[in-house]
Amino acid sequence: MTWIAAVITISVLVALLRGGKLSNIADIRLSGSLILALAWAMQIGAIFASDQESILPIMLVMASFVALLIFVWLNRHQQGLWIAAIGILMNLTVIGVNEGMPVLPEAVELAGGTFDATTLNAKHVVLDNSTKLAFLSDIIPFPGSVISLGDVFLAIGLGVFIENHLTRPRKLFRHGASGRPGSALDGTR
Repeated sequence: MTWIAAVITISVLVALLRGGKLSNIADIRLSGSLILALAWAMQIGAIFASDQESILPIMLVMASFVALLIFVWLNRHQQGLWIAAIGILMNLTVIGVNEGMPVLPEAVELAGGTFDATTLNAKHVVLDNSTKLAFLSDIIPFPGSVISLGDVFLAIGLGVFIENHLTRPRKLFRHGASGRPGSALDGTR
């Protein structure tokens, strides 16, 4: 997951260089935050449920991607999230047709890791000749991890979302408070 940290860091730096402010984070309003938390919990649950003979980890991963798609749909008005949805859908598709995310062993070694098929968790499978939609698999080496084309789309969408919010002008009235022009002058003096 080092790539997610890199995306967030780069997005924040670009936004700050363009005049953005970290304080704008307080203005971000998203619908379905519990769905997002549930999706992350299912991803973590899949790690702890890793048993090569069980279908539970794959079902948890796929359910988490469906939850992420629902979260994105609820927030479809946010810039960048539709790009992230394309990446989520790509990952969901390749995992679904291969019963796990195929990983290219050579990409793991290029990313600085050592590949051993016995160390794969239940969410991942070895990319081989039987792999369907191999171009959507984890085949792109990134320092510390291997990512997929879906991860690239997810990263771009997340980057656009972060950069957009940090460079957006601050709201005059926070948290949906309303006011009308000149209302500050209507009081008694």
